[in-house]
Amino acid sequence: MQKVAIVGYPNVGKSSLVNRLAGSREAVVHERAGITRDRNEIECEWNGRTFVLIDTGGVDFQDEDPLSGSIREQARAGLADAQVAVLVVDAGAGVRPGDEEMADLLRRAPLPKIVAANKCDGVSELPLAADFHRLGLGEPLAVSAAQGLGTGDLLDRIVELLPEAQDDRAEDDVIRLALIGRPNVGKSSLVNRFLGEERVIVSELAGTTRDAIDTPLTVKAPDSASAGAQADGQTGSRELILIDTAGMRRQSKVSDSVEYYTTLRSQRAAERADVALVVCDASDGVTSQDLRVAELAMKAGCATAIVLNKWDLHEGTEADLDHERAVVAAKLRLRPRVLTASAKTGRNVARLIAEAIALGDRRRGRIPTPELNRFLAEAVQARQPPVGTRRGSGQHRLKLIYMTQIGEGPPRFAIQVNSRARVTRDYAYFIENRLRARYGMDGVPLIIDFVERGTRTRVQAA
Repeated sequence: MQKVAIVGYPNVGKSSLVNRLAGSREAVVHERAGITRDRNEIECEWNGRTFVLIDTGGVDFQDEDPLSGSIREQARAGLADAQVAVLVVDAGAGVRPGDEEMADLLRRAPLPKIVAANKCDGVSELPLAADFHRLGLGEPLAVSAAQGLGTGDLLDRIVELLPEAQDDRAEDDVIRLALIGRPNVGKSSLVNRFLGEERVIVSELAGTTRDAIDTPLTVKAPDSASAGAQADGQTGSRELILIDTAGMRRQSKVSDSVEYYTTLRSQRAAERADVALVVCDASDGVTSQDLRVAELAMKAGCATAIVLNKWDLHEGTEADLDHERAVVAAKLRLRPRVLTASAKTGRNVARLIAEAIALGDRRRGRIPTPELNRFLAEAVQARQPPVGTRRGSGQHRLKLIYMTQIGEGPPRFAIQVNSRARVTRDYAYFIENRLRARYGMDGVPLIIDFVERGTRTRVQAA
């Protein structure tokens, strides 16, 4: 998809303008300067054209802070990835040295440029945009992210300058992978290791990532998946979208409003992902907060695995790993797998990608009805259904008559029974756990509806 880089000096309103243009609130906005750090990609549609707005951090060439240097590199990378650049300036402040430095950088970039003079919040302030003619980037457009003035003209100019649209590849096979977890456990480092480049900023300072950053990634499919893809006439590669999210903390520790909103964005990232890797610090083990994060992902419908990052620094033993797996199995009903990795050395990182692809495929997969009914017969033989004891259910035994899959992403199954009132929670969990074990669905949310014969009402097992 074609991209438009939104660049400029800190605190000129880039993220506010991105939200206004896209009609969303995905970009973090705050009165404090320097909130946006990574480049955040947000989809936008105008007059039938769909493109991506790249919201970049404010660039200050005079700031010697190492983090500012990383932000500058992210902005340059955003420009290299874009087909059009929009330089956002503060109309009320006039032309500043930082604007001139950004304009000089843009003049050397081989792509169309637009100057958007932001904060023209009334008709009387429109003439302020004329001052930015001297940047040498063409006719400035007066806009107001706060009021919406001039944003339609800006979108018209963007669409006019974008190259002819190309057909986008179907995204049916794309797996959206969210990396979530507490702050400073190495989520961004893992993203960079996946990509083989410094795509998102990594800092020892906790809370560096504040937006949910979506990044496409093409990988060689695992051998089993590759063979199936080639049999279908496809190439042996898979498409993923990596979502690197801000670290989540307990609400009692979220005193900063910026961190509060980034927590919300982490939750939303889990809600729009297919697979979530819950990244933990191996030296801490799987903490109670890690378990809560995993529950959040699974409630959102994500297939989930837990990753003990920094395993090389922890120097954990197999017994330590067995202990962590036992904790997870006891605490989390979906029983996600516990994996070890090291973003620093790359150890087991390829395995994480393979696991994410497998989880995504299982979440979207379908099981044939004859196979499900063989499974159902074996489950009943292994453990007889309960005899009804509730009022009105009599003393007759529960019968499981027929099973079929009625949905996917996550998988949903319907089991026809003789009496819904005779289904106990314990037996429903037995069927779910046996189904999970039979088809390798550890960490994959399952929904099982027990449908009484002769009715159309479905009641979820859990």
